[in-house]
Amino acid sequence: MTVDVTSDIVVDRPVDVVAAYAADPTNAPEWYENIKSVQWKTAPELTVGARVAFVAQFLGRRLEYTYELTEYEPGSRLVMRTAEGPFPMETTYTWVATTATATRMELRNRGEPTGFSKVVAPLMTRAMRRANRKDLALLKSILESR
Repeated sequence: MTVDVTSDIVVDRPVDVVAAYAADPTNAPEWYENIKSVQWKTAPELTVGARVAFVAQFLGRRLEYTYELTEYEPGSRLVMRTAEGPFPMETTYTWVATTATATRMELRNRGEPTGFSKVVAPLMTRAMRRANRKDLALLKSILESR
């Protein structure tokens, strides 16, 4: 079973501001409730091939994984993938200006669980959707308060 969750939100900030903040992995622990730490494994720059290690807590489990940036169009789109662990995942961010001062950000997570993760995939999908909505709401709150 493939897990594919997409959430979006409109942030009352220009697209360059939203994209720069959200694309920077070092900001992730501020707006992703489940991400506890981030560490660059390559030079700390947003380029295709860059790798970033994350430590997260999800559904009561500690997860450690490394994403590799596979696509990056500043201010428009970022795609990261990991092939590690029981749940290989791809995360995509897209940003579209809805006005000169507002941005629609979409967050998509999809992956193909293996092993025991296949059994809990429906639960993971619901939990991921809930978490993504909360994370985007927190990102909106952070950026709109600046």
